[in-house]
Amino acid sequence: MNDNWFARIANELKINPLQVMSTSQLLDEGGTIPFISRYRKERTGSLDEVQIQTIRDRLEQFAEFDKRREAIVKSLTERNLLTDELTAKIDKAAIISELEDIYLPYRLKKRTRATIAREKGLEELAQILLQQSADINPATVAAKFVSVEKGVESGDDALQGARDIIAEMVSENADVRASLREQFAAEAVLVSKLVKDKESAGAKFRDYFDWQEPAAKIAGHRLLAILRGENEGFLKVSMQPDAEKAARSLSRFYRQAFCPAWEQVREAIEDSYKRLLSSSIENEFRKKLRESAEEEAIRVFAANLRELLMAPPLGQKAVLAIDPGFRTGCKVVCLDQQSKLLDNDVIFISQSDQARVASAALIKKLVDRHKVEAIAIGNGTGSRETEAFIKSLQLPAAIPVVMVNESGASIYSASEVAREEFPTQDLTVRGAVSIGRRLMDPLAELVKIDPKSIGVGQYQHDVEQGKLKKGLDDVVMSCVNGVGVEVNTASKQILSYVAGLGPQLAKNIIGWREENGPFKNRRQLNKVPRLGPRAFEQAAGFLRIRNSDNPLDNSAVHPESYKIVEKMAKDNGCSVADLIKSPEIRQKIKLQDYVSEEIGLPTLNDIIKELARPGLDPREKFETFTFAEGVNEIKDLMPGMVLPGIVTNVTQFGAFVDIGVHQDGLVHISQLADKFVKDPADIIKVQQKVMVRVLEVDAARRRISLSMKSEKKAVEKW
Repeated sequence: MNDNWFARIANELKINPLQVMSTSQLLDEGGTIPFISRYRKERTGSLDEVQIQTIRDRLEQFAEFDKRREAIVKSLTERNLLTDELTAKIDKAAIISELEDIYLPYRLKKRTRATIAREKGLEELAQILLQQSADINPATVAAKFVSVEKGVESGDDALQGARDIIAEMVSENADVRASLREQFAAEAVLVSKLVKDKESAGAKFRDYFDWQEPAAKIAGHRLLAILRGENEGFLKVSMQPDAEKAARSLSRFYRQAFCPAWEQVREAIEDSYKRLLSSSIENEFRKKLRESAEEEAIRVFAANLRELLMAPPLGQKAVLAIDPGFRTGCKVVCLDQQSKLLDNDVIFISQSDQARVASAALIKKLVDRHKVEAIAIGNGTGSRETEAFIKSLQLPAAIPVVMVNESGASIYSASEVAREEFPTQDLTVRGAVSIGRRLMDPLAELVKIDPKSIGVGQYQHDVEQGKLKKGLDDVVMSCVNGVGVEVNTASKQILSYVAGLGPQLAKNIIGWREENGPFKNRRQLNKVPRLGPRAFEQAAGFLRIRNSDNPLDNSAVHPESYKIVEKMAKDNGCSVADLIKSPEIRQKIKLQDYVSEEIGLPTLNDIIKELARPGLDPREKFETFTFAEGVNEIKDLMPGMVLPGIVTNVTQFGAFVDIGVHQDGLVHISQLADKFVKDPADIIKVQQKVMVRVLEVDAARRRISLSMKSEKKAVEKW
């Protein structure tokens, strides 16, 4: 990798180039981002996961740049076109557009109007016109190039061919293209118009039937919406500066004198802009804007996903879970404290009084039989009615009734993962199990679902899917390793996200566990087939073994640091277990005494923090939440109502909040706070519990407008 790239990345991140270089080496050695961030702080200078991800992504981009540069050099060399001057330009190029501009005149291309004109011998005429001598009469000079044999039948034909050559030269001029890029960025206007006779079919894009705004300032979510409308054939979209002004601006690169020859050059420049440059630069500009919008959409999705995955878990409790339904009834399942399916049945709460009585008796029997400690209800159709029914049963107050976001549960129930877990159960049972498990441990359950199906994104189907998957996988891996995984109870899916493992090693761990019983300590991981030293190094610190013979096995202390901890204990005349239990002993430890070439203060500080609270779950404590009584449907809403809600999605334009009426309301960015809000994610998170005020209800379109402003501010705005 070019050292210049290290310096450039370091400058972007405001860090030392040596940190970038060291991180690059660790990545090349097969290091994962969670492992490098947690256990190689001395080598990276304590870079966090986001910085390491950025370094990885930028290194990959620069590797692609270098690959393209090598291909260009090879192409030019093979055709004997590479000169010292050209080599210097190529070496100096810092971005892909500069590189492609340099190569553009030499790129192999199909026959164009300019190549045809050159074949007719009109290159010399084009050069004469470009000189713009005052004593040159274009018509007189052009007459000398008339040749019926070559297909030049008149002076006008000759001048047209010369202008075609000049137009292509202008379009391939790197300075011209760079100037136009700047002009597009500063002056281009995005214009969106309705395609004729598409008004009815494209009604969802009504806001953009006649829309325009400065292209460079357009919000990412709006751009993606407009481009979707264009892609679906309902909108016609352009992103251009004023055409005449743009063409005139290119004159400075070629005008030498006002003379008849200049008029020919000027006409060629205008043609070049209209026929060649405008569409080419617009496509570049579009791509750049789209990529920026996609990056923002992926960032928003990733941030929302992190909040959802890191939602507080109820923990190991016996749960009764209900997937609500009217016509086919509500599917009920009972799970034990390890989330194992114990029982399943169906209740009917809307068919008849007799059915309700029978359903009530069944729920009470299941609660008693399985010593249920919590009840989870999916938040789909019929959820509020089901919640009201369960609460009417007067079950023990110690049993919380919790509404659970069931987005994606149907995806899970039909998946191969669900079929493997419950081969004899139907989809409804699997879905109800997923709802119950989400309450117990959201992270462990949600990793079984493709993150794109969880429903906390913004235009996720419009972005480049490879980048989206990479971004979301990074989040899932970060969350899984941040929490840690109990190796003796973990599913194959969550194990596959542990640093250094992956699906095959996760499967091997499950297989070894089933054949040999629970792991007694981390050392036994080395017995798992194909789990070699490198995988063990990456994964061990993130795997927990609760009842190990070594208390450090249930902590984030890496096995490579056990000897240091044992030495600390020995120096203080106690056991490792005593060291964990006693804050007084830990306070006596002088970390500087344990610094070596292999381990420094960052890691030692992490060890001491971990000893204080080994295996601590970083997620917040679980708290129950209840929607407002009597507000179950959209028809129950009235402007001015103040209601509790849970944030289900955060976008660039605001936040969606579930207030218990089967239709999320929107808190527009302008209604999120009394102060100006630039980015909703700065002040609100998915799963956050909030109080909102109803501003407006459109029952026909199922739209609910909400506010989080203080009452006075909200009323003023409305």
